[in-house]
Amino acid sequence: MQIAQDTVVHIHYTLKSDAGQVLDSSEGNEPLGYVHGGSNIIPGLEKALDGRSEGDRFEVSIPPEEAYGPRDESLLQAVPKSAFQGLGEIQPGMQFQAQTDQGPRIVTIAAVAEESVTVDGNHPLAGQTLNFAVEVAGVREATSEELAQGQVQAQG
Repeated sequence: MQIAQDTVVHIHYTLKSDAGQVLDSSEGNEPLGYVHGGSNIIPGLEKALDGRSEGDRFEVSIPPEEAYGPRDESLLQAVPKSAFQGLGEIQPGMQFQAQTDQGPRIVTIAAVAEESVTVDGNHPLAGQTLNFAVEVAGVREATSEELAQGQVQAQG
């Protein structure tokens, strides 16, 4: 069976930066499962998987525009340090969930000054080309429940 709209796909993958650093991997874990065509993975990877079959292995580089987008410097914001009161020592790299006009968003602490904390609302991988090594571990038709919920159900 080929990967197409409304199929359940399971993949093993290794994600590397352009510098060759491993950013994420399914190695040693269960394969990642998702409903194809449901916007559950980045668009560029979903496009690269279209039409592939179980057992296929390939490598693909996904530009930022088809991944997490370019970095948006307007998403850097200085927040009064008092907003983090009671959370212990705040350090660059820490992540928090913030309420925004567009709903909850994960922000990363970019810098800490005496009176303010600079938060970055960009996805940590925004602006990066993502390099995937992928193996298609399985493909099957999605159930009606999976299509309604938009996610893969646990197999009993």
